[in-house]
Amino acid sequence: MASFAKIGLNNKVIAVHSVVNEVLHDSNGVEREDIGVDFLTKLHGYPIWKQTSYNTHGGIHDKGGIPLRKNYAGIGYTYDEDRDAFIAPKHFNSWILNEDTCRWEAPVVMPQDDKSYNWNESTLSWDIVEKI
Repeated sequence: MASFAKIGLNNKVIAVHSVVNEVLHDSNGVEREDIGVDFLTKLHGYPIWKQTSYNTHGGIHDKGGIPLRKNYAGIGYTYDEDRDAFIAPKHFNSWILNEDTCRWEAPVVMPQDDKSYNWNESTLSWDIVEKI
């Protein structure tokens, strides 16, 4: 299955639809995004779609394929035309966009140990999650 993000105002993703891969094939059997866009436009009467890959996260394709638009699109994500990337909503004001992955990162690296942490925006630090 191929996935397509429906792009609304301010380049916000307002829906994600799946299309059977065969629908995207041209007469030579080559998969093409524009064919999927045409299919969805005719089906829904809405013209603005961008293909997204379920297996792409942080600019890496999980299965070794070609990454597509940095991240899999989700509702509320923004499509950034300049970066040709889907970017998740920013959850914390202090976080910074990593230009390579198009993912938000804390200004302080999370400790790498066997403990669980939550980001504390008021202290700009990672708090240990106490086990119950």
